[in-house]
Amino acid sequence: MRIVVLPGDGIGPEVVEAALPVVAALGLPWELRFGEIGWSCWRRGGDPVPEATWRLIEESDGGLLGAVTSKPEREAQAELDPSLRGKGRAYVSPVLQLRQRLDLYANLRPVVDFRGHAPRFDYVIVRENTEGLYAGFDVADVQGELWDLVRRHPNAARSGPEGVRVGLRLQTDFGTDRILRFAFGLARREGRGRLVVADKPNILRASGLHLHERIALVAPEYPEVRAEVQNADAVAMRLVAEPDGFEVIVAENLLGDVLSDVAAGVAGGLGLAASGNIGARWSYFEPVHGSAPDIAGRGIANPLGMILSIAGLAEHLGSRAEAVALRRAVRAVVARGVQVTADLGGTATTRQAAQAVVAALG
Repeated sequence: MRIVVLPGDGIGPEVVEAALPVVAALGLPWELRFGEIGWSCWRRGGDPVPEATWRLIEESDGGLLGAVTSKPEREAQAELDPSLRGKGRAYVSPVLQLRQRLDLYANLRPVVDFRGHAPRFDYVIVRENTEGLYAGFDVADVQGELWDLVRRHPNAARSGPEGVRVGLRLQTDFGTDRILRFAFGLARREGRGRLVVADKPNILRASGLHLHERIALVAPEYPEVRAEVQNADAVAMRLVAEPDGFEVIVAENLLGDVLSDVAAGVAGGLGLAASGNIGARWSYFEPVHGSAPDIAGRGIANPLGMILSIAGLAEHLGSRAEAVALRRAVRAVVARGVQVTADLGGTATTRQAAQAVVAALG
């Protein structure tokens, strides 16, 4: 299998370099091909995802991403090569480009307690990746029918069109059914009997009712999975107070984003959090921690999120036994608490923590 590896920037190259030896240690049948992505590509060429990288992606069976930096548009323009400024180039997050161009509709966030010899909780958050409040309808120029809609709010009337900004939550039959079937299907495959849909139907009544209607249509296809809708704020509280009470959670884009980071904090922090962006034809996996430029180059970044992302890709591509072995090795290292990085209470470097996982595999 051909796997495209995109180290990115910030701590991305460090965690990727440290983590990749587990691929050989597991004997995974992967041919690794390396591509560029991220901030240096933007500064140099005006696009954080060069065409050469898109070609690598098209020729691959899956991908691994380290981390990428994103900055506000004003800063992005200021750091662009002078020869490219003023030519209409706009910075678009490479993660957003990957999700939209490749239709990576499901964000998969396993939430596992690795800090003991047996997990206190083990569940999965499925986040819809293409719609909701992240669909891109964040409007500064509020006119016409949109203004006629929002002007009924007293604050909008007092501010006038120039003083109003509007973000729209997009919800479609196609997108909702697709993410529900993905979440129900995952629950079925993994023998998880309970699915919680996290939303705010008591406040977002029209879209909340739509969600209830789509669940009623999809759920009968999966009779072995019991589904219920819960308020997202109550789910957030329970993620902290009763994390062992969940099996699969599915949520729209913004709510899934927030709940995933709450869950990561309870599970030991972003250094242990891995994720997958899943599409019908192509998928990639990445750690959740971001590019962390403040610690880049210091050799202290936690590589375990990257290693667990490799496990996620391995399982996604059919190497389940290898994924189980890799997660078991991570658990052994974290439970011992010796060869771990500072965010987990240890003193190990990035490379030392990764080498400890390789040793545990042996």
